[in-house]
Formats: sequence, C-alpha cells, structure tokens
Amino acid sequence: MAKRDYYEILEVDRQVDLETLKKSYRRLAIKYHPDKNPGDKASEEKFKELSEAYEVLGNPEKRAAYDQFGHAAFDPRARARGGGGGFHDPVDIFREVFGGGSGGSIFESMFGGQSADPSQPQRGEDLRYDLEITLEEAALGCEKEISVTKADTCEACRGSGAETGSKLRSCATCGGRGQVLTSRGIFSFAQTCPHCKGAGRILEKPCKTCRGEGKQNRTSKIRLKIPAGVEAGSRLRSQGNGEAGFRGGPSGDLYVVIFVKGHEIFKRDGDDLICEVPISFVQAALGAEVVVPTLEGRATIKIPAGTQPGTIFRVKGKGVKNLHGYSHGDLHVRVQVEVPAHLNAEQKAKLLEFATLCDGKEGPITQGFFQKARQFFR
Repeated sequence: MAKRDYYEILEVDRQVDLETLKKSYRRLAIKYHPDKNPGDKASEEKFKELSEAYEVLGNPEKRAAYDQFGHAAFDPRARARGGGGGFHDPVDIFREVFGGGSGGSIFESMFGGQSADPSQPQRGEDLRYDLEITLEEAALGCEKEISVTKADTCEACRGSGAETGSKLRSCATCGGRGQVLTSRGIFSFAQTCPHCKGAGRILEKPCKTCRGEGKQNRTSKIRLKIPAGVEAGSRLRSQGNGEAGFRGGPSGDLYVVIFVKGHEIFKRDGDDLICEVPISFVQAALGAEVVVPTLEGRATIKIPAGTQPGTIFRVKGKGVKNLHGYSHGDLHVRVQVEVPAHLNAEQKAKLLEFATLCDGKEGPITQGFFQKARQFFR
C-alpha cells in the first residue's frame, strides 16, 4: 500500500509487450506533462509517477526484478538490511559473481565505494487509501474522517529506537563504515556489514517496545476535506500522514484515491450531469411545465408542444462545480415519453377517435422515414 503498482500507473496488464508499454506511457506522459498543465500539482505528481514507473518497466532487467520483488527491489533500506532474502540491486549486471553478500552497484563493489548511510534520518513511506464517496459528496464537497493503520513514531523511544540513556556505538566488525572489504585476487569488493546491516553503528540497548525500529503500528483517525468537483480517480495528498520516518526522518504522505458510487438518477460527464425524466404522451403533445431533480433541490423546465422522445433540455448551472475554478456545469435532461400500458375501454375509444382524426396527417419524422424507405425499396 506504500506505493502504487507500476503496471496500474501505466494502465497496462502485467503481460504487456514493450511496444504497447511505450505507447501507453507516451499517451499518459503527454496528458500529464507540466507544460500542458501549468500550476497543476496533481498532474505534476502524476507525471513524476509515470516517469518512475516507465524507468523500471521499460528496462527488461529492472522489470524482471520488479515482477519478482515488487517495490522492495529498489528500496535502499531493504538492501541495507540484507535485501529481504538476499536480493541485490537490480541494476547490478553481475550478481553474486565473486561471492555472496548484498553490496551496492558493480562499481561500488569493485572500487569499495560507499552508499548512503542508512543510520541517518530517512523519510517515511508514502501510503495509499481508497475512499468511496457519493456523487453528491463529489459534486458539492464534504469532509470525511478515515482510519489508517500505519507505522507511527514509537512513543517509548520517540523514534530513536533506543532505550532511555542508551547510546549508539561504532560497529566493531566494520569499524563504523557499514561495509567490509573482501579480497579476490587483485580485486577488493565491498559488502554490507553482516553485523550492523550497513548502519555502521549499533544500539547498546534497543527499545523494548519497538525492538529498535523506532516505529509502531498504530491506527490514526485523519480528517480530510474533499473539494467540490473532485472526480473519480483523483488523488488527494495529505502531507505528513504517511508512515513515520526512520531515525527521526520526516513522515511520508498519505495519498487518498477517490472512487465515486453510481447514482440512481444522475450520470456525470465532466462538469455536466445527465438524467432522464419521463413525461406523458399528453405533456409531450400539448406542452407542459415539468419539475426535474437537481443535486441541490428541484428545478422546472418548460416542455413545448410537440416534443419528441429523447429531446434534451439544458438547465444552466445545475451541474457540478469545476474543481479548478468557480464555474458550474449544466444539467442535461433527456425526456422519455411514457406510453400508457393499460387502457380501459373509454380510453381506447378516445384514442381510436383521435387516430381517425389524424388519418393521413403524418408528422415530419414519419414522412421523412417513409420517403427514405421508398427510395431504398426502389
């Protein structure tokens, strides 16, 4: 839940070929490019997310590593702790050629380079939360309280990972470097220290509550403000409400993905709303004023005499508020003429009388149809 699946980000399935992957990336990258969305932070974040996903899936070696290990394949902390079962950096061409151990890239292994110190403060993981809301809540805006279970700062040690009064001491195995050197002929290879797991320092007395992790799982209640006009698939960022950082680092962010429930009456099309309203044959023929529903109450539309089934009427400003502005969409009302299903004898007689009066007086739609039909059968 910390990060979105790369295949999901690029809107492809896991069996996608490279050419289709490229096409999907290009399409989405153009859509969310910062030059096309100036000042839109959500599009900017989406563009960065797309680039990160394509950088991995567009490279066969990295993609194979991702398919096997997921995001952990590229997590420097996972590698520093031993890689969760011996997994090494996926961009390293030569894996375990000169002996076991979880080092950095091939260049670091050959020349004894140092990776980032994992004992330093590190930012916490970002989290994702899927939130389902109603169409009314999406259109008008609302506030929601959600419960998120995540790794928060340990209250006992305040995130230090150490018991009160305990200190960090230099690792005796690696001398505080976080790496140990192994010689293979003329080459020297740097590998992660197996004792301190690359940290270079060891806690004298790890915190008993969190076992030295500095974090504990805890359920937190978070209040969110959903802006009016938000659409399904939108991501809202709640800064600092992700997982706690490591060794005093800042917390990650919480990304809330919006899902909108289907509505019994309305369908949304951008900032516009669409609904179908039944009217009687008499109302369609003679004209009438009809009350129609809106998200904020009722409105009245005027049906002119002779209205045909499927005619659409626009109610201006009764759609959804634009997320990035102050304008509103419109409500489009499509009328459906309801044909009586059960007629008594008197009603049938009146309709037959009406049909007799209309004999030979076809409307423009009927005339047009039979004219086309005659031309077709010729």
